[in-house]
Amino acid sequence: MTKKKEKKIRNLLLGLLFDAIGMASILFPGLGDLLDVIWAPLAGWLMTRMYKGKIGQAAGIVTFVEELVPGLDVIPTFTIMWVYNYLIIKKGK
Repeated sequence: MTKKKEKKIRNLLLGLLFDAIGMASILFPGLGDLLDVIWAPLAGWLMTRMYKGKIGQAAGIVTFVEELVPGLDVIPTFTIMWVYNYLIIKKGK
């Protein structure tokens, strides 16, 4: 398996895990909002590490805001970014 393919699979698996963590706060009413305040900056930072450059920075900001706004936790931003990065613009093919 090539390094690019390994990175592609790694980013997909990490993205699914991070989306699940972000959505898990819904399971804890009341406490979930506090968890979102902690998770939002971490999720934004993780996005910028997974996807470099301006696109990663933009995705990091979107992820940060999405995690902070109540009710938007169900949006799988990491998975959407993976689809955009590897299937739409076909980066790292």
